[in-house]
Amino acid sequence: MVDLECSNPDTSSLVSIYLSIYLSVCLSVCLSVYLSVYLSVCLSVYLSIYLSIYLSVYLSVCLSVCLSVCLSVCLSVCLSVCLSIYLSIYLSIYLSICLSVYLSICLSIYLSIYLSIYKAFHYNVQ
Repeated sequence: MVDLECSNPDTSSLVSIYLSIYLSVCLSVCLSVYLSVYLSVCLSVYLSIYLSIYLSVYLSVCLSVCLSVCLSVCLSVCLSVCLSIYLSIYLSIYLSICLSVYLSICLSIYLSIYLSIYKAFHYNVQ
């Protein structure tokens, strides 16, 4: 142990200088080592745990919810729009073709039957 109460003033100042240098060097080295080890270990452990938990929760919950909602909304919108467009186009074309064919066939059959009955009835009457 160092005796700080020396009779010689030079010794006292040397001890003071020695202690100040020793404390500053020791504190700086100890603090730098402690901080570097502490920060590297704690940060790596914290980041690994945080990232693993965050990523697992994010991937499992957020992505599943987002994907299910987005897919359901997109599919419902796409299906409703596509189905309505398809049905409107299909029905308009189908109805126009079917009605024109049906009307022309029915009208020609009706007219031929009506005319044959009319001629037969008209010639029988005269």
